Amino acid sequence: MRNVTLTQVYSHPIAQKYLKRSGVAHAIAVTCHAYRLAIQHGVDPDLATKAALLHDIGHYEWYTDGEWDYEKYKENDIHAIKGAERAHKLLIRLGEDPQSAKQIALAILLHTDSYLPEGSLNQSSLQKVVRLADEMDEEPGGGHHYRTISEKTALKKIQKLDEKINQLQNPTLKKSV
Repeated sequence: MRNVTLTQVYSHPIAQKYLKRSGVAHAIAVTCHAYRLAIQHGVDPDLATKAALLHDIGHYEWYTDGEWDYEKYKENDIHAIKGAERAHKLLIRLGEDPQSAKQIALAILLHTDSYLPEGSLNQSSLQKVVRLADEMDEEPGGGHHYRTISEKTALKKIQKLDEKINQLQNPTLKKSV
């Protein structure tokens, strides 16, 4: 039984604020990739999709003379650290299981190595799924953060993922038509 749905997370004003900053279309695409990858790799799709949806909510806007400065972003960004903290706080507020909130926050923390010293990490399967889902949607120069999606379409996609996750967790539920 899920304590918190994707729809509840997505619809929360804090999530909306930061998803709009980092790109709703990108967050939704990564969430869809994470669902498929979670199924393929035997990872809990509820945790994977929540981490994917929130993976970039720690973004800070790096501008120079009113223009997005991708190089400044790459050099100075620690969005995964801030995002892990924001996601954890939001999930706990919404009533997520504390251990699930921690796993999701750690997957967000480790979805990129852009701020880490050189070397490899021993990542959990959940952390790998979120990282791979993000990489699947990346575009050169950070273009993936600027794609758009209508609010209606975004919400429909999130609700459809909630239905799929609910169906997986409780196969006796009838599929909606």
